[in-house]
Amino acid sequence: MEVLNNVSIPKRKDDTHKGDYGKILLIGGNANLGGAIMMAARACVYSGSGLITVATHPTNHAAIHSRCPEAMVIDINDTKQLTKMVEMTDSILIGPGLGKDFKGNNAMTILLQNIQPHQNLIIDGDAISIISKLKLDIPKCHRIVYTPHQMEWERLSGIPIDEQTEERNREAVDNMGGVVVLKKHGTEIYLKDKTYKLDIGTPAMATGGMGDTLAGIITSFVGQFDDFDYAVTTATYVHSYIGECLSKDMYVVPPSNLIVEIPYAMKRLEEGNNEEA
Repeated sequence: MEVLNNVSIPKRKDDTHKGDYGKILLIGGNANLGGAIMMAARACVYSGSGLITVATHPTNHAAIHSRCPEAMVIDINDTKQLTKMVEMTDSILIGPGLGKDFKGNNAMTILLQNIQPHQNLIIDGDAISIISKLKLDIPKCHRIVYTPHQMEWERLSGIPIDEQTEERNREAVDNMGGVVVLKKHGTEIYLKDKTYKLDIGTPAMATGGMGDTLAGIITSFVGQFDDFDYAVTTATYVHSYIGECLSKDMYVVPPSNLIVEIPYAMKRLEEGNNEEA
């Protein structure tokens, strides 16, 4: 397993506009878990996404307008509107704060019935649990990323945590298709033809919302950059890179603090301007 220890962010071309940096749809955040989808949305914004729409419970709309005014919002329970937005976007993240009740199941079903082969799909959190429980078939979209922690990976792959070796994980990933970012100490990234391990990161990042933030960064990068493998690996690295940098002065790194630092880290890692963590 190769260690991922360096990345670079491409410079933006002068002649570009917001439509060139991804049309993103984020689906999640029930009445009790709105913070999860909000952190994912803010991570998308701070990572450089061009156009972002959040499908979430109406009780979260005012908070998103306040905390993330760059994002548009729609009612996750409005089937017609949600279906339309699924069809209009390039990259879709589903799962943060979605909930595992019938409303979460319904949103997942609508997405799977309407997603198109050319779209990117990032599956996180509750969406992974729903797929595992209901044994849902995932359409062959353009590109799929699963972002489980070890317990979610156990549900998805059937591999107990203490048996999650590289060999067994690789076999499961190859059978299910897509890319898997396995969140753990020394996060592992299973691409189609290669496997990476991170040797950066810190226990200071072990706090609620950190996975939602990572999912948002991955979704943003996949929406912006043409090279899919590059987008996934770079997003995962940047997430841990920032956490490690902040942990030099912070005992705990809250996701909100990490999010604010994303564009600064991307600038430091911009081509020709790299700095070590």
